[in-house]
Amino acid sequence: MVPVDPLWNSKQALELAAQRRPGALIRLGRRHHSWTLAALGDRLGCSPATVSRMERRIRIVDLALVHRAALEVGMPRHILVTSLAPPAPSAPMATRVTASPCDAEEDPMRRRTLLTATVAAGPVALLAGLDEALAYTPVPAGAGPLDGRLAAARTLYDRGAHGRLLAELPGLIADAHSAARAHHTLGQARLSTVYSLASSVLIKLGSYDRARLTADRARTWAEVSGSPLVAAAATRELAIVLRHQDRNDAAQRLMSAATTDLEATGLRTDAVTAAYAQLLCTLAYTAARGGRRAEALAMTEEARRAARQLPHAAPPGRLFAVTPATVDLYAVGVHWALGDAGAALEAGKNLRPEQFPTAERRARMSTDMARAWWAWQRPEQTAQALLVAYRSSPGEVRDRPAIRGIVDELAERHPRVSGVRELRAAVTRAGAAPR
Repeated sequence: MVPVDPLWNSKQALELAAQRRPGALIRLGRRHHSWTLAALGDRLGCSPATVSRMERRIRIVDLALVHRAALEVGMPRHILVTSLAPPAPSAPMATRVTASPCDAEEDPMRRRTLLTATVAAGPVALLAGLDEALAYTPVPAGAGPLDGRLAAARTLYDRGAHGRLLAELPGLIADAHSAARAHHTLGQARLSTVYSLASSVLIKLGSYDRARLTADRARTWAEVSGSPLVAAAATRELAIVLRHQDRNDAAQRLMSAATTDLEATGLRTDAVTAAYAQLLCTLAYTAARGGRRAEALAMTEEARRAARQLPHAAPPGRLFAVTPATVDLYAVGVHWALGDAGAALEAGKNLRPEQFPTAERRARMSTDMARAWWAWQRPEQTAQALLVAYRSSPGEVRDRPAIRGIVDELAERHPRVSGVRELRAAVTRAGAAPR
């Protein structure tokens, strides 16, 4: 084991880590090496001004650069992780709508009642609660085995129950952080998975700034855990956020590197092969959104080739539940993103709901086909596909800004088409999803 430089056990370093100031820690390490800003910039491939901004900022803008800089100055991983973690639990604020740890353990009925009240408060209140949990990690609730709760939260996502999932996330984040403090890789991987799940639902709601924060945290804890599959999941979430933030090239580079890293493992298990196929699908869609047609189609075919080795039904609990039908569904989205609605409809013509085990995926199949029908200027088929999606998982239509936009256009331009009035009423009753 390489000995840790005494600098990192000094009072100053420990205080900076506790204050969540990674930039100041990098400056401390740089000065310890007697390096100028330019010297560290040369090592990192960036300008002295970029290094200076990184050292002075409290808010992390480029997590990858912070990681590289920490490595260059010799900062131990546990110091970096402490500095990147959210602030420790504090006394509950008056506005917080949660049960106390005692309530959670001794009175499950009270906890369920409070959770129901929180969900009823609406999406904006739920996002405010999540914001608070991301800024100041709540006191652990100890509301049951973490693995079971994480599986239940994933089920909420798969059902499209976005409001209930948002209500559960603060407590799940708190307990996952508490478990990760034991410095076991499983706990760290689990915490990364919680943050990835948070990113997934925030992306659905179009809340991309929050999703960027949770995706960055997912990547940090994935790196600490050393799990390649958890790292792949976190990287994928971050790439999707970047794509939505119009940083397509950055998303493409990130996904390309992650896919190459997984391929280098030899793809020796179905779980790793499924992760590889999923990254290829996301990479293909990202390339399509960037107008790179040849690359998008090539990646789709490579994903299809990899998926042929996988079973037609993914085992329960698999992190990447990819099947051959999953890749065919991505092909619909790839062709739509390339502006070829006819090819998208052709790619999806043999897809059936029974090929997808979750309500979220069945609804996604219908919304993807609806987008293709809408691009093909077929309002009747569009409305019918969206109705099927809504009946499978209302959140897939009600909560996704792009799909709500199609419903709005249908209502404005084709109000008499069968199903449009029902769709419009469903979306209007639910109200706008939070930003």
